[in-house]
Amino acid sequence: LFALLLMACGNAENNVKKEAKSSTPNYQVTSVKSDTLEYEITLPGELKPYEEVTLFAKVEGFVEKLNVDRGDVVKKGEHLLSIEAPEIQQQLLAARAKQGEIAEKLKEITLKLSLPLVFKGSYRKANRTRLDSFSGIGDIEALKILADIGSRFDIPVITDIHSSSEAKMAAEYVDIIQIPAFLARQTDILVSAASTGKIINIKKGQFMSADSMKYAVDKVVESGNQKVMITERGTQFGYNDLIVDFRGINELKKMAPTILDVTHSVQKPNQTSGVTGGNPEYIESLARAGIVNDVDGIFLETHTDPSKAKSDGANMLDVNKVEELLSNLLAIREATSKL
Repeated sequence: LFALLLMACGNAENNVKKEAKSSTPNYQVTSVKSDTLEYEITLPGELKPYEEVTLFAKVEGFVEKLNVDRGDVVKKGEHLLSIEAPEIQQQLLAARAKQGEIAEKLKEITLKLSLPLVFKGSYRKANRTRLDSFSGIGDIEALKILADIGSRFDIPVITDIHSSSEAKMAAEYVDIIQIPAFLARQTDILVSAASTGKIINIKKGQFMSADSMKYAVDKVVESGNQKVMITERGTQFGYNDLIVDFRGINELKKMAPTILDVTHSVQKPNQTSGVTGGNPEYIESLARAGIVNDVDGIFLETHTDPSKAKSDGANMLDVNKVEELLSNLLAIREATSKL
């Protein structure tokens, strides 16, 4: 029985092997090649660019030259094209003539009265209320006019800057750099202005107390520039008016030589028309009070015809009234100096 079982098992095993061998499937072998698969996907929605830039010209004129081609990559500040703008050229000539006329008149008056004169001009009005208000004729062209005024009449010139990047540029043309009142707390602007080594005039912000100006002055001094002065130009009184707090003059004088701006201080800001108003009839009253309070200088805006001024005409003093004002202030200074 034992032998029969072994034989039976052996035969069964051989039969299984034969059956398995005969049922093995055949497979076709193919080499795999690398390739690129492309898919097209359509989705609803809007594809937005990384940055949208609106281009518009500040002037009208004729295109003289295109400096870039379609599809070129351009950088901030790069000139895309050159425009021949007769209107701007006319404004440039008129500005040069008007600045010269006013500077000549002021030089004549101050020589007669034995007073020092610093000529102030803005190469750009960067803080206009409305977008369509006049802002300038071009930074470099305007700065060249100021430099020419200083050279022709042998007087120092001052201008205001609006960003830290403008300090070095302006310093090449003027003797004094002014920090606008709205920017009196901007550290980077104060430090950049200080680094030029020029005299720095900081206009007190309409929103600042006299005491708080200490920190603005410190930013310039601690940047290595000791040549600082402050200009008081009024404090916001409600939404549409300014007042001068003469208690602050003595506090400001403890920090630096202090100038009183008697024209910006009579402004009526934030008018519904978008154009700043003013009360020029109060200019002399403020100036007299400033002299009594021993300010170190008077800042005033003037024009041959304030109604035609490009900016701040509503609070300007007619240039034909400057000599009388300064004569009166000298008489007050002489009287108070004896007290």
